[in-house]
Amino acid sequence: MSEQPKAVVALGHEALGVTTLKQWEAVHKTAEALADLSAAGLQLTITHSNGPQVSMIHKAMTELHRLNSDYTPAPMCVCSAMSQGYVGYDLQNALKSALLTRGDATPVGTVLTQVTVDPYDDAFYTPTKAIGRLMNKEEADSEIKKGNFVKEVPGKGYLRVVAAPHPIRIVEEEIIRTLAESGAHVIACGGGGIPVIEQDHRLKGASAVIEKDEIAGHLAACLKADRLIILTSVPCVYSGFRTDAETPIERMNIAQAMDCIRAGEFGETDMLPKINAAVHYLQACPAGHVLITSIGAVAEALKGRAGTTIVA
Repeated sequence: MSEQPKAVVALGHEALGVTTLKQWEAVHKTAEALADLSAAGLQLTITHSNGPQVSMIHKAMTELHRLNSDYTPAPMCVCSAMSQGYVGYDLQNALKSALLTRGDATPVGTVLTQVTVDPYDDAFYTPTKAIGRLMNKEEADSEIKKGNFVKEVPGKGYLRVVAAPHPIRIVEEEIIRTLAESGAHVIACGGGGIPVIEQDHRLKGASAVIEKDEIAGHLAACLKADRLIILTSVPCVYSGFRTDAETPIERMNIAQAMDCIRAGEFGETDMLPKINAAVHYLQACPAGHVLITSIGAVAEALKGRAGTTIVA
């Protein structure tokens, strides 16, 4: 068993790009930041977003079905699995190359990961996550007849929306833990994981997505990681973000984080999910600590010169 400190690293959209070519370029920059963390002596379990990727796959599979009815449209769970595979391939390829360049032979692998959700989660009754291409009224009505949800984008058309339920259990948790304890760097729970519903001894794919930040905190808690590192688009957390009173927050504890949440300091769709993930992890692992920073600031953050540290 490896005695290295263990870190769960969460990658946002900036780490991956939004097309296959941009992703290939982005992951090489991301791999250097991850290699910096490896060089600091950390074992890494890496999770990542997949919003643009899963949406692209969903669009492609839907269009293929439209052009040729012999091909069935792929359900969301399959699109999620596809995105995990190709993002994982690019990440493990780029990271392995970056490590070998530095003389580091640490193994890197991707685990296709399923995450159970509650079929009665309130999110299934009020889906909010838009996916796929813009549709016209006829196409939107067809989706509604299938039992799917859509929302109107004024002046543009309609988009399908799916639920974002809370994760319950990471199905491949023991496999991920075994690889992490061996010292390998592991890519897992990509895009939040493939949401599945337990039905007796079967796992049935759900038409949903899981929030990437929420699964990062959940994964770090399950693995009892020493650190949760969230790499995002800004070098640290700010109070008064994008106002004249914008101030970097270098360090805070759970109580201070909760005060900031109550004061509405964090954007609901950007920083708030990251702070909530940090709080969830630290409540489960009080001895751990969280670092929130950008890919470009990782090296400085490791020296205590950048980023925001959150402790219990």
